[in-house]
Amino acid sequence: MNIGFIGTGNMGTILIEALIESEAVIPSSLTITNRTIGKALNIKKRFPDIRVRERPEEVVTESEAVFICVKPHDIYPLLKRLAPVFTPDQIVITITSPVQVEQLETVVSCQAARVIPSITNRALSGVSLLTFGKSCNAATKEKITGLMEKISIPLEIENGITRVASDIVSCGPAFMSYLIQEFIQAAVEETSVSKEDAILMSKEMLVGLGRLLETELYTLPTLQKKVCVKGGVTGEGIKALENGVQDMFRQMFRNTHLKYEEDIALVKKQFQV
Repeated sequence: MNIGFIGTGNMGTILIEALIESEAVIPSSLTITNRTIGKALNIKKRFPDIRVRERPEEVVTESEAVFICVKPHDIYPLLKRLAPVFTPDQIVITITSPVQVEQLETVVSCQAARVIPSITNRALSGVSLLTFGKSCNAATKEKITGLMEKISIPLEIENGITRVASDIVSCGPAFMSYLIQEFIQAAVEETSVSKEDAILMSKEMLVGLGRLLETELYTLPTLQKKVCVKGGVTGEGIKALENGVQDMFRQMFRNTHLKYEEDIALVKKQFQV
């Protein structure tokens, strides 16, 4: 399948790299462009067989499926511009959460889907979130799901849980990265451990934890019980976490949902849907 990418920022580039590395696609099947064309040309330096085009219209005409990897508020004007170029058998795919597939379908005459990736997909792991429009036929759903299976565990979701699912899957790595950095900094400030050693130990702890969970030997609660011996050191640490972490995460979800509602409102004004 020939695939196009309009937008080669962070997430667009991550998807391109992951799809090539997983051998889900070959570079010569990809056509890409970016508003700053130099970013697309930098990708071509690493994958010479990729086709770079100056105009998004050229990407559409050369592709069966087109990933739109631009900011939410740039999607509507871009689709209005490209609408005459799309044909009914093509697939347009947005990767941004505030834009609904139903909104895409009001502008373009082709099939529409949403794929919300995660930075973890770059390691050919993690989950990707899929939502299909009514325009998508069974063959298209199978193609997109099969493509994302090469780099992730695809999970089909409904609009109602889009934001929380994105918080966990897509934003989650940034949230956890922040917490681990605070974890490391506190260790350095409160003890004599070097930052270098604290980073090494924390990184390997996370890798090991991930592998342990992957084996499904333990659930998260049972893993905690195995480590937390009654009257031990871990229990005292858990008490400190209990004082603030629960409210912290609740506030985090409130903040992301408030911002999401703002983005949804702005997108609705554009699409008038």
